[in-house]
Amino acid sequence: MQKKYTSLEQVQDEISSGNLSHVELINHYLENIKKRNEELNVFLEVFENEALETAKLCDKNLAEGQKLGRLSGMVFGIKDVICYKGHKVSASSKMLENFESIFTATAVERLVAEGAIVLGRLNCDEFAMGSTSEHSFYGPTRNAADPTKVPGGSSGGSAVAVQSGMCLAALGSDTGGSVRQPASFCGVFGFKPTYGTISRHGLIAYASSFDQIGVLSNSVEDAALMVEIMAGKDDFDSTLSQRPVPEFSKEINPEKKFKVAYIKEAMETPGLDPEIKESIENLIEKLKADGHEVEEVNFPYLEYVVPAYYVMTCAEASSNLSRYDGVHYGYRHEGAKNLLETYQLTRTHGFGKEVRRRIMLGNFVLSSGFNDAYYNKAQKVRRLVSDATQQILKDYDFILSPTTPTTAFGIGELTNQDPTTMYLADIYTVQPNLAGIPSVSVPLFKHSNDMPFGLQLMANKFEESKLFSFSKYLMER
Repeated sequence: MQKKYTSLEQVQDEISSGNLSHVELINHYLENIKKRNEELNVFLEVFENEALETAKLCDKNLAEGQKLGRLSGMVFGIKDVICYKGHKVSASSKMLENFESIFTATAVERLVAEGAIVLGRLNCDEFAMGSTSEHSFYGPTRNAADPTKVPGGSSGGSAVAVQSGMCLAALGSDTGGSVRQPASFCGVFGFKPTYGTISRHGLIAYASSFDQIGVLSNSVEDAALMVEIMAGKDDFDSTLSQRPVPEFSKEINPEKKFKVAYIKEAMETPGLDPEIKESIENLIEKLKADGHEVEEVNFPYLEYVVPAYYVMTCAEASSNLSRYDGVHYGYRHEGAKNLLETYQLTRTHGFGKEVRRRIMLGNFVLSSGFNDAYYNKAQKVRRLVSDATQQILKDYDFILSPTTPTTAFGIGELTNQDPTTMYLADIYTVQPNLAGIPSVSVPLFKHSNDMPFGLQLMANKFEESKLFSFSKYLMER
């Protein structure tokens, strides 16, 4: 059996030729999990027996000549903020340590209906708040390329699961780069769709006007097919677009020539690693040589995107997380003697340091006297960012930038510093979330320090097909 499968097409070819069964495929991934999960801390729970039973049924149906779903052979993991009925979902927090979901997220439900097999739930930053996957109640996830390094966050477990061959693809959530940043740090493909493309029903909320379920995979085609199947209207999510869902998997055309912009200010950011900058500049020249039109544009709001993003997301988080109070469900501190102590002790001990920090920041910017100075002003900045981004995308197919200013840094390297240092690692990835547009991180580069890093592409709303096409071209060139 091959050591690593890199696409669903490869898996399905092996199965159809009789060289591989679904049970053997599951056992392949289970073996990989046994080899490296203890070291990397990726899977919080593996649904071994359930996955094997589903695989046996797939093999039986195949032997009987039954037609299998489009995702037959797709073995995937789900970030521990996505619900799966009858299974634990804890948001990697003590607050929900033993909580069991009573329903399945729409996205997962649709994948499973097409034959995909859920292998387990994956570690992440607590309540998806973080850029390193160190802020988990269950301990940090480590980068498979170098276990002394972070994998990025908050979907670090999802990225490492794909990077290390523990599953074929994984679901993450992206609030300000939580799919794309770990994709860059781990050298995998990371995709965030247009806001309102995939139902958030069954996704534990961090910041509801930003959150989107995304995909981490090795291949563009796998991400395109999974998004195609997950997307579309859902009665449980009123924020979804009512547009018909394109056949993304059939619209990938890497032969087209595109018009691409790159932001001058992004390439001049003081914290940008010189080698990353050089790699992006070299790629720009190659794209021009290949016949693509690539031009520099100005974006005067880059320095404001991170502050505006954190003001708004923390405000939404403080509201969304108010339900975890020790009364309704989840963790309750046993030492509380009255209602006020129940709230205080439960939330103090149930939430980790980073979540508490963001709740307090959110409460502050929403408080009387500060609402106008911070939250309302951040909303105005969001509109400016969105309008300026749309203006660029009227003239260009894509905006190109680094995904991250650096490669993966060491475990503990930033968490022990001023938290704003970590927040600034999101400088390139929050713009698409503020503007509600689709974005990808394409795994194209390797640093001289042997760590991977990606290229970020942004496109206009609902132009996912163009993103998939250009990503495919870049990965094949």
